[in-house]
Amino acid sequence: MRWALVKVALAVTVMVVVAFAVPLGLVVAEMARDRAFSNAERKAAGLAPVLAITTDRAELEKAVATTEDGTAGRLAVHVPGAGPGGRALEIGTRRAGAADLAATRALGRASITEVPGGFALLQPTAVGSGQVAVVELFVPEDEVSNGVATAWLVLAGVGAALVVGSVAVADRLGVRMVRPAQRLAGAAHDLGEGKLGARVPEEGPPELKSAAVAFNAMADQVVQLLANERELAADLSHRLRTPLTVLRLNAASLGSGPAADQTRAAVEQLEREVDTIIRTAREAKPQTQATGAGAGCDAAEVVRERMGFWSALAEDEGRRVRVAGVDRPVRIPVARPELAAALDALLGNVFRHTPEGTAFSVDVHNGEDAVIVLVSDAGPGIADPAAALARGNSGERAGSTGLGLDIVRRMAESTGGDVRIGHSVLGGTEVRIWIGLGTRRAGASGGRRGHRPRRRGRRLPAGTPGA
Repeated sequence: MRWALVKVALAVTVMVVVAFAVPLGLVVAEMARDRAFSNAERKAAGLAPVLAITTDRAELEKAVATTEDGTAGRLAVHVPGAGPGGRALEIGTRRAGAADLAATRALGRASITEVPGGFALLQPTAVGSGQVAVVELFVPEDEVSNGVATAWLVLAGVGAALVVGSVAVADRLGVRMVRPAQRLAGAAHDLGEGKLGARVPEEGPPELKSAAVAFNAMADQVVQLLANERELAADLSHRLRTPLTVLRLNAASLGSGPAADQTRAAVEQLEREVDTIIRTAREAKPQTQATGAGAGCDAAEVVRERMGFWSALAEDEGRRVRVAGVDRPVRIPVARPELAAALDALLGNVFRHTPEGTAFSVDVHNGEDAVIVLVSDAGPGIADPAAALARGNSGERAGSTGLGLDIVRRMAESTGGDVRIGHSVLGGTEVRIWIGLGTRRAGASGGRRGHRPRRRGRRLPAGTPGA
């Protein structure tokens, strides 16, 4: 597209330059010719008073010699003879033919004839004898074309400047149009490869800007659909775990025997299948973090939304829930689906690895260079936090998909932050998610870990089990 615009601009500019420069050059040449012959007529007319008074050779030679053209040998006077036997008088060098002189006398007006080296202006003038004399003035070729070459050079320079300028402008316009199109094509390619975080800046010409807006809206819709599916999978998993727990307890009370063992084995297999479904769905989850302009979300809003989801299950199990720091917007450079998935992973761990009735809380702290999300519980805690943070370690535990803390870690590390596990004031586990706001380089994280950002609202402990 860029080179097509350049070619079109080049062709149009060349046609415009040719259409205007060539006629203008011809007009300049015609004006130079008219100027040269007008000057020649004026000079030739200067001898008319002398010819009207006398036709004496000596007087005419003297008059011719006093002129600049006469001295240069470019002025001649042709006087016809008086009467049938009169002798014609010629002064100066004649260049025009006799036929041209006769035609000028017959016409009675000035004429121009081409001669070697230039042109001859023939100016008829009446003399005292009633005859018509002809004043011949030689006009060299260089006087006729004086300034024409310079004019053509100027026109050529202006034309070249116009062509270069139009090509440069067309190239810049082409770049302005092509770059958004290339970004849109690249984002579409990334989206086709499963990188759902691909976004394009909504800039450029109106048409491409509209296309970018539509593309970003489409990508956001795809991300939202995947997030909805993940929520549905999480909801279904918890719906299944409740009857599975009942089945496991009932199977445990069956005692011994082939039927009881068979029932317990079936329940265990069903639990493994549910874990496999959850693990497969989360492992297949594509990258959905938005990388374009405007990426990020309101952490307070996401926390309120997810706590609204989990509060229903907490109420069923008799768990006390507390939330703090979500009364004001807290912007973070993390896509909404990523933060929601991380919260779901941590809150899901609370429900899976703590007894029913165990209290938990979520606290959001907003600092100048980072946002901290604390998820804490009053459960039995984690004996080895470092081992729980090891990638995939939780998968060794029964009933665990092994992806909970991996999801959280990837989300935090994408902002230059980290994840830590400790003991909460509730007596159980506290998981701290440090989300960098981009005001410091990720490499400087070592110097910020001891800093506790300013928190909003009343201090409430927060944490979750890490599995």
